Amino acid sequence: MTTESAPKWRRLEPDERKEQIFTCAALLFGERPYAEVSTSDIAARAGVARGLINHYFGTKRELYLAVVKRALNVPHEAVTQLPNGTLEERTNAAVEWFLDMVSKQEKTWLAAITPEGIGRDAEVEHILDGADRAAADRVLEAMGFAGDDPRWEQLNALVRSYGGMVKSAGREWLIHGTLDRRQVHVLLSRLLRTLVTDVLPEVDATR
Repeated sequence: MTTESAPKWRRLEPDERKEQIFTCAALLFGERPYAEVSTSDIAARAGVARGLINHYFGTKRELYLAVVKRALNVPHEAVTQLPNGTLEERTNAAVEWFLDMVSKQEKTWLAAITPEGIGRDAEVEHILDGADRAAADRVLEAMGFAGDDPRWEQLNALVRSYGGMVKSAGREWLIHGTLDRRQVHVLLSRLLRTLVTDVLPEVDATR
């Protein structure tokens, strides 16, 4: 075997190895139900010893929950990167960012919003609720609401209700194929503008 044809192995740093395991786990959880994925499967996909998964993540459940958290996370950078334009421009850009994010991790995102096999216990519910609340916070920030607004909890609840539509539209697009990306974009961006310009002010006026 020549030097050129020999496989080029390199030792990964701990953070790189951990990220490699995480990526492989996310792919497997997106491809199969939770119950059908074992730590041995993840280790084989990542090319590591099974004990390394326990070292970095603990149990399969803990690793799965970490995957769910990241799949549903909307970073603050997603808000800061939006254009300083009209509401229409900002909603279009926000929805476009979201659809890009979902496209890059389609199977993992779908598995995260509809967890199965692991059971909907208090910890899973807490993670899903926290992710929904954090995502609603990012939406409110993106739409120009101030973090010290005394109505924040109510506004967050209204946006979380919109989030249910987001997940439903995502399933229609990615699973059923009844909507395409353009249609989902139109639906979500226009609904978001209506929420900001019409629904939120009217609901606030009825307090």
